Amino acid sequence: TQVAGRRQRQMCIRDSARGSCTMVPADLITESRVLSHCEAASKKRLLETLAELLADADSMLSGTTVFDRLLERERLGSTGLGQGIALPHARVDGIRTPIGAFVQLRGPVAFDAIDDKPVDLAFGLLVPDATDEQHLQLLATLATAFDDAAIRHALRAAKGSAQLLAIFRDRVFVAA
Repeated sequence: TQVAGRRQRQMCIRDSARGSCTMVPADLITESRVLSHCEAASKKRLLETLAELLADADSMLSGTTVFDRLLERERLGSTGLGQGIALPHARVDGIRTPIGAFVQLRGPVAFDAIDDKPVDLAFGLLVPDATDEQHLQLLATLATAFDDAAIRHALRAAKGSAQLLAIFRDRVFVAA
């Protein structure tokens, strides 16, 4: 992939169930978009927090716009995957590559998840408006990663943003 005349670094998200890899930009998630032991009293507040983190990745985005897009998607059906995990996501006009953010909550919040359990881990994802297959493949691969009990345990046990990011880099993503 070329970005402004230089080669963009890529990584892949391992999908051990399918034996495949979904390619994503190396900066899909960065330490500045990872929060540890975050306070959020509600689903709305969690979505607002993710929206601010995601909007910080691109000067063309606003937290309000991103929140509105995430909320619009939530109205179609909860993105609570179960087992305390949520994967709020939305398509956004004006971005060229997917943007991710992750929040580890201090305490769980009700999220209307598929298993009716509250959420304490949330990965927010924005993808370009025109994305089709890549968006769906990325969501499926992340959902599969979060289905791994060892990864969920490690994310819950992590003691800071750097440690959370290291778990993603070491256990979910690999350099391409």
